[in-house]
Amino acid sequence: MPYRAPIPDFAFMLDHVVAFEQVRQTERFSEATPETTHAILTEAGKLCEAVLAPLQRVGDQNPARLENGVVRTSPGFAQAFEAMAEGGWLGMAADPEYGGLGLPQTLATAVNDMMSSACLALQLSPLMTQGQIEALENHADETLKARYLPKLISGQWCGTMNLTEPQAGSDVGALRTKAEPNGDGTYAISGQKIYISWGDNDFTENVCHLVLARLPDGGAGTRGISLFMVPKRIPDEHGNPGARNALRVVSLEHKMGLHGSPTAVMEYDRATGWLVGEAHQGMAAMFTMMNNARVGVGVQGIGVAEGAFQHALGFALDRKQGKTPLTGTGAIAEHADVRRALSVMKAEIFAARAIALANSVAIDMARATGAEEWQARAALLTPITKAHGTDIGCEVASAGMQVHGGMGFIEETGAAQYLRDVRVTTIYEGTNGIQAMDLVGRKMMDGGEAAFRLLQEIEDGAEAAREDLPDLAEHVWQAAESLREATEWLVAQDMQDRFAGATSYLRAFARILGAHYHLKAAETGEAPRRALAEVFIMRVLPEHIGLLAQARAGAASLYALTDEDLAA
Repeated sequence: MPYRAPIPDFAFMLDHVVAFEQVRQTERFSEATPETTHAILTEAGKLCEAVLAPLQRVGDQNPARLENGVVRTSPGFAQAFEAMAEGGWLGMAADPEYGGLGLPQTLATAVNDMMSSACLALQLSPLMTQGQIEALENHADETLKARYLPKLISGQWCGTMNLTEPQAGSDVGALRTKAEPNGDGTYAISGQKIYISWGDNDFTENVCHLVLARLPDGGAGTRGISLFMVPKRIPDEHGNPGARNALRVVSLEHKMGLHGSPTAVMEYDRATGWLVGEAHQGMAAMFTMMNNARVGVGVQGIGVAEGAFQHALGFALDRKQGKTPLTGTGAIAEHADVRRALSVMKAEIFAARAIALANSVAIDMARATGAEEWQARAALLTPITKAHGTDIGCEVASAGMQVHGGMGFIEETGAAQYLRDVRVTTIYEGTNGIQAMDLVGRKMMDGGEAAFRLLQEIEDGAEAAREDLPDLAEHVWQAAESLREATEWLVAQDMQDRFAGATSYLRAFARILGAHYHLKAAETGEAPRRALAEVFIMRVLPEHIGLLAQARAGAASLYALTDEDLAA
């Protein structure tokens, strides 16, 4: 079954579920009219279906490779990247002053979702560039902005993010990469970075690396880290790529999936770099890029889930086996358990996608209004979007393999690739455990106020739906009340007890958010929307009961098991 861009779903969700109209009503995004939105989704959908989707298997079967220090990308990737660049898709949300379209992040999220469905290995490149664009817009000086943003936005150049080192994974403060002043406003960057997505390619004029490093007077830990722009080729006086910089790709990782995406080990040997932002404030600048990427990675998970679902649905409609209750044709899609799997997959995608779009609406409203409540809403939803979106990507891809039966374990069908490709999304840009700890820790430093405001909206929405959808509304209201009580308990605990239940708490929160958005969809009166909402609310939402019990279990029982007990 060829990939079909779910444009009607996006249009429905923007109009009826995530309140995108309030973004359009702001002065900043007033040009994002319904007509513009439709045109963007339609054109992006065509690109994904006709150009990107055919490369899904190509990249897996013809991986990126390193030859004599040069990265050779998968066949067709160069032409597809050029098509993305020419269409303006890399700079959708970027500042028009530098060539961007200045559109809402919500629309960029929808486009990235479709691109991830079509070919995640290639979509990862523009995602890194988009994050770098935002970091530079917010933290670079005017000289760096003028030099790099137009080229990044146009796709002539692309961007990467360099954090991780062999001894410094999630503990970024343990990095050893050094930055020494050259005396002319530039710095000599020396060190090694690993797991650098799209660390190089053979189709852009330049590759621009944002690198975390420590200045000689930088203190220990994250507080002493600075951020530097270190291009593959040093721009000349006209801004064109000039001399080769003192950096190289040491090797490409041999990975479980995402074979078309070169993941590089990078070495910097007194490479020339420019400071981005203030000295010793690199983590603040990098977190701008990381938060952009965290939403983007959550969307990658959702996009892969969509691709895996469509793949499984096509197989289930064609595969004949036994007698079936509806038409008698034998299509396995009619067997009750396969029907359950397909229905739940579709309901899960809708819920996770709604969370990501609602997160993006909050980001847009925060940018357009500067209101603290929108900033807090965006911050609260970001770890949920990242962790839950990628968890659902893995679960739906796994379910898609199961629908295929034995054929799912055979590489020729392509079902396994979705799971192999998406698995890393739960790990990079901060593991999902770190996202959960961020939710119950940093995002609850307000005593849970942002969470309580969102829960009040969910309860108010359920109250409003009681007349037309009494059973579904009651389940959502009760679940939100249970989450309120769990949140009240949570914010009264010390961090260790919060962290012990963090993953369960985040998943429960996502379940209840998903039910809320499904209920809003059902209120439109469209029969398929109501049926899908019933699948989610009656079959998936009940998980929250067990999850909240786990969230309140505390840490004591975990540490009652010693290291020796675990190894016994």
